[in-house]
Amino acid sequence: MRTRQAQRGITLIGFIFVLIIAGFFAYLIMRLFPVYSEYFSLVRVMNETAAEVNIGTRTPEYIKEMMDRRMYISYITSVTKKDIQVGRENGIYKMRVHYEVRGPLAYNLEYIATFDKAVNLTGGPG
Repeated sequence: MRTRQAQRGITLIGFIFVLIIAGFFAYLIMRLFPVYSEYFSLVRVMNETAAEVNIGTRTPEYIKEMMDRRMYISYITSVTKKDIQVGRENGIYKMRVHYEVRGPLAYNLEYIATFDKAVNLTGGPG
């Protein structure tokens, strides 16, 4: 027969505590995954736009319109055309997207995720 000191393992209360912590983090991941998935889709769209032939010779309005179309195709809804800035920065033609996403977390708590991404465009208008 085993003695009490030889027995090892987790108690029921300890197991419930571990489940609560794991459930909390799983809930956070379920709430934040769509936001980050959309951000990575936006980064892909920005890189595809920057890789376009002669994109640096296009006007900022044309680039914004092209980005808007690609974002629509990729189901990116958190970013609008007004969040996209195209212009020169230190002599380099750049496209920058800065936006914020807010959403409910639990009861009266909400999350705020802020994203800021810039890509270089080759060349540039005049």
